[in-house]
Parts: sequence; structure tokens; C-alpha cells
Amino acid sequence: MSFQDILAAIAVVVNGLPQGLLALTFGFAAFPTALAFLVGPIGMLAFGQVAPISFQAESIVLAGTIGRDRSERLNIVFYTGIIMALIGGIGLLQPTIDFIGPSILNGMMAGVGIILAKVGIEMFKEEKLTGAISLVTAILTYFLTDNLVYTIVISVFSSSIVWFIVNSEKLSENKEPVNLEYEKLIPLKFKFSPYIVRSTLALVTLQIGGNIAYASITGGLANKPVNVDLVTLYSGLADSVSAFFGGGPVEAIISGTAVAPNPITSGIIMMLIIAAILFAKLLPRIARYVPNQSIAGFLFVLGAIVVFPVNMAMGLEGTPIVGSVTTIVTAATDPFIGMVAGIITRILSTAF
Repeated sequence: MSFQDILAAIAVVVNGLPQGLLALTFGFAAFPTALAFLVGPIGMLAFGQVAPISFQAESIVLAGTIGRDRSERLNIVFYTGIIMALIGGIGLLQPTIDFIGPSILNGMMAGVGIILAKVGIEMFKEEKLTGAISLVTAILTYFLTDNLVYTIVISVFSSSIVWFIVNSEKLSENKEPVNLEYEKLIPLKFKFSPYIVRSTLALVTLQIGGNIAYASITGGLANKPVNVDLVTLYSGLADSVSAFFGGGPVEAIISGTAVAPNPITSGIIMMLIIAAILFAKLLPRIARYVPNQSIAGFLFVLGAIVVFPVNMAMGLEGTPIVGSVTTIVTAATDPFIGMVAGIITRILSTAF
């Protein structure tokens, strides 16, 4: 272990915590999510993988928006974790991707980009001053640095500081304790309905695409081979353990720990640091001074500038009609319905 390993880990922690705050806005608890950050290191060590897991905005936003209440969201994430662990454990991920095809896969990811950007704009409308500062600083920072870590840190900090100054009097008068109602291990109350099944399949399809893209990029940065099925196995287990006790989704990410001298060590340090923060219940306390709208700019940049253009271009390379239909339907509904629409369009286009 070197000092650079620790620095890289801390940088990814800084990147992940604002997205952890985003998870809190949808009712996911921080304390039980810490369990996921213990499963991750075990998976990395057991399988020798360089791809860690952490908060991922795409999964958080999708799970948060398709679930109509906290109970539904937890059930969706739990079932998704079980399915993903089975897919990864059996080794079905690559055959699944081969069946879906690049046009549909990239079309789904492009549609998710639109969803992310839309959530960012909706957050801006909720609190225009905070949202505007977040949007402007995020866009400027990204174009100046081409770095998402700087983008999320600067936009969240700058908008939060302005919000704190404007609302300092109200905050000083508010003596209410931080709400820690869900910050404990509360076993899941299982629900099952056609809507939860469909929503679970939507999150599964998103995670299939995300795991392949993000884990592969992380492996490329580390110049190490990555077995996406194994990454999917331990990220799925982490999801199910987290959601069973009230926590949020934790997925494969593009991680800066990959460029550290010892990427596995750095990734493990990163996850253990986040686990310690979550176990100490610090995130809900931080959330009191960080408005939800502070992440609006990052979501817009991630969706409209980073995720959408690349995936849309790749989705149109193969079969443009299939890619565009998948994108539009995904953005209007969810990735599973988008995938089904893409498959039907592909069948029709080849038949006629």
C-alpha cells in the first residue's frame, strides 16, 4: 500500500458521498448501505478484481423514480440484487449482452442519460437559486477540466455554500434533531406485484449495461482484465444485503482507484472509508446542510453531456431505427420497456 493508493481512494470517496446524499432523498438509509461496502471488499479480494462498487447516480435515480414509495424502492433494489447475483454467478451476462446487441444496449444507456438530465432540471425548478448555481458551476467545471470528480465536488460545494448563507438564519433557528428513523437495520417487508416485477426488470437491464461499461472502463484504466460476471455477482449481493435492511443500491463505477499503484488495495480502502462514514451515521447529518438540488448540475452534466452523446452515437452506428426507438421509449418509460421496444423493432426491421 502506498500514499497514492490512499489519495486515489479519498478522491473516489469525495465523488461518491454527494451521490450518497442523492440516495437519502429517495428514502434509502445510509447506515444499512454500509453493509454493501463490506461485501464489496470481500468480492474484490476473493475474485482478484480491480473494479470496486459505490454509489452510482444512474441506479439511484432509476430506483428512486420508478419506485412509488420507500417500500417499493427497497423491494425493487433487493430483487434486482438477487437477479444480478444469479446472472453473474451463472455467467449469463455476456450471453445476455450478445442477445440484446449493441444498438439496444447503447440505446438504453442513452435513454437513461435523458432521465438523469431530466431529474437534474426538475431539481433546478424546485430551488432555482441553488439549482442554477449547481448547473452553471457543473457545466463550466466539466468543460474546463473534463473531470467528473471536480464537477461534482465544485458544483455541490458551491451551491451548498450559497444555500447555507441564504438559509443560515432558518438553520440556526431549527433545533430539531437529525431524523435518524431509518438509520438502523430494519428487515425488509416483502412486497410482490406486477409493477414491482416490471420495475425490477428495468433496473436489471440498466445494471447489466452499467456493469459492463463501468467495470470494463475501470479495468482498462488499471490495465488489468476484469471479469464482469464476477463483478456483477458481488455487486448484486451488495445490493440485496443493503436493501434487505433499508439501504440503497451500490453498483460498479468508473473508479479513480484503478490508476493507483495498487488498484485492488486502493478500491478496498475507498469502500472501507465510506462504510465507516455510513456506520457513523455522518451522511444524514451532512445532508442537513446540503440541499438536494446541489446535485442537479452533476446529474445534468452526467446525463446530457457524458452518458447520452456517446451512447446515442454508438446506438445509431449499428441499426439507427432500433437504437433511436430504444432510446426514446427508455426515456419515456424505463430501460426494460425500452429494451423490449428495441427487440420488437429489430424483429420487424429484419422481417420487412
